[in-house]
Amino acid sequence: MSRRKALSIIGGGAILAVAGTGLHVTRKPNKALAPWAAAGQYDEIRKRALSYAILAPNPHNRQPWMVDLGTPNQVKLFVDTNRLLPHTDPFNRQITIGLGCFLEVLRMAAAQDGYAVQLDLFPNGSDTEELDSRPVAIAHFQKSEAVQPDPLFAHVMQRRTQKEPFDMDRAVSDSDLRSLISARQSGTRRWADNSDHSVEHYRTLSEEALMIEIETPHTYRESVDLFRIGRAEVNKNPDGIDFSGPLFETLNLFGLFSRKAALDKNSVTYTGGIDAVLSNTRTAMAHIWITTKGNTREDQITAGHDWVRLNLQTTGLGMGLQPLSQALQEYPEMADHYDQIHKELAEDGETVQMFARLGYCAPVPESPRWPLEAKIINA
Repeated sequence: MSRRKALSIIGGGAILAVAGTGLHVTRKPNKALAPWAAAGQYDEIRKRALSYAILAPNPHNRQPWMVDLGTPNQVKLFVDTNRLLPHTDPFNRQITIGLGCFLEVLRMAAAQDGYAVQLDLFPNGSDTEELDSRPVAIAHFQKSEAVQPDPLFAHVMQRRTQKEPFDMDRAVSDSDLRSLISARQSGTRRWADNSDHSVEHYRTLSEEALMIEIETPHTYRESVDLFRIGRAEVNKNPDGIDFSGPLFETLNLFGLFSRKAALDKNSVTYTGGIDAVLSNTRTAMAHIWITTKGNTREDQITAGHDWVRLNLQTTGLGMGLQPLSQALQEYPEMADHYDQIHKELAEDGETVQMFARLGYCAPVPESPRWPLEAKIINA
């Protein structure tokens, strides 16, 4: 988070009080960021491809993937059922999209080394209600002279999810939107809109949906439980929602920012936090969405392929992209907004799989990651 956002969460007076102590906490969560430096540093082809795949975007940074490397030339992907989001993602649709992102980056990374990857999705079947212990996919690696490197792979190391307010003086151009729409993945449909009326309408819808998630106790608590506050917590559990950096280190040390305060509706942490996250929805300069004709597990994986490719494409354009998933969540309190966004954006019974804001802002740092070795079941 930026200093500006932290100020809005905690309050300027508290910041100044801490600053007056002369305490400076500058160390980064280097252990949690080490997987970014390790990407591509493995000799074994599958591990080298996986070292990039673990950097893929995923909901709440849960990193729900586990891989079995026990069979030569194969990667068997499983979901870690301890890393699901049962309240905000009760049918594991968003988690499945994250697994699709993982598989697409895996494919692109393998192609860099001249390997084709054939995916056998859900080889033992799947459940539309929940993910379980059955494999999500078996990725078959085969050396091929026909395989071509994917140009979007060049942006994997710079890809971020932009969680800062966008520059409202910098418009998203019609030509850039056309470029993003035309580059959709097979099996999905992309559309986008930067018109004033549409942007204002979906800023409001996104804000309403976000407030429903915050004001629904079990969905808000799910996020707060995943707060990682300060370098030590992030290094110990490099997943969830990262609140590291010098400012949060100091605030946490003085007891000025905590999970308990975030749950207290009378605290400045709670009220300021709402203002901070709404500053993102309110600065959307365009919106883009991805739909599929159905909503099978395979459709959700395909949506993940397209989502990470969109994220890489926006990275190449110097543009920021942030998912606004709240209105797409499938718990009862969100039903009206879920129905509304589907009525407005889906065609002929489609499912809106991803919805996001577009704009421009300063670069943000990498998200923490578990090391690849923590994600391997059988080497």
